[in-house]
Amino acid sequence: MSDDACRIDVWLWRARFVKTRALAAALVERGAVRLTHQGREARLDKPSRYVHPGDLLTFAQNGRVTSLRVEALGERRGPAEEARALYVLISE
Repeated sequence: MSDDACRIDVWLWRARFVKTRALAAALVERGAVRLTHQGREARLDKPSRYVHPGDLLTFAQNGRVTSLRVEALGERRGPAEEARALYVLISE
């Protein structure tokens, strides 16, 4: 893994949108995550796809649509305060 990219399942887990990486992978595999990278939007189909700082993510979870901008990748799954620093919400 490079320093400027992170797997989407790992990032969703570190940012505390899901409790486990397996749940993050399932979210991606069922087509609920869209990624906008360098102006191109794509529906992610594999949890091994990478996310970069500045990318926009939109995903549906528990009947809600969340849109956010990735600010940082994170080093670990830390406390909630640390997780909130990884993104900026665009809308909920």
